[in-house]
Amino acid sequence: MSIYDYKVTTIRHEEKDLSEYKGKVLLIVNTASKCGFTPQYKGLQELYNKYHDQGLEILGFPSNQFNEQEPGSNEEIAEFCELNYGVSFPMFEKIDVKGSNAHPLFKYLSEEAPGILGSKSIKWNFTKFLVDRNGKVVDRFAPNTEPAKFENKIKALL
Repeated sequence: MSIYDYKVTTIRHEEKDLSEYKGKVLLIVNTASKCGFTPQYKGLQELYNKYHDQGLEILGFPSNQFNEQEPGSNEEIAEFCELNYGVSFPMFEKIDVKGSNAHPLFKYLSEEAPGILGSKSIKWNFTKFLVDRNGKVVDRFAPNTEPAKFENKIKALL
């Protein structure tokens, strides 16, 4: 399997094949609107604004699995992100990112880039996965890692 073999559904209910992102650098993030890390939307949007034209795509996947910090509908999440953080990068429907009902994409990401001490499970909102232009998962960043902290890694892949 490759990252390009997965299909996802946008927050506006449109099916999208990740093969559409071939040749792009991807930053895939599980998000939440009512989390202490929610202000990272600002940093993610800044990276998107700065590097999108050079081939960066940020893909946001809301999840309500961590203390129910994403309780809203897909429509409410989209509105929150746009109004509060000016999010213009692609957002996808709310999904599970861990456990037996985890979306296959996140099962794959977790296998390809384990976290600290080899843990494969996603522990919290705003876990971030960096994927190179060839679809290889090259890094995983902890929820508390601010987007600006790995900007150089993104630039190196671009």
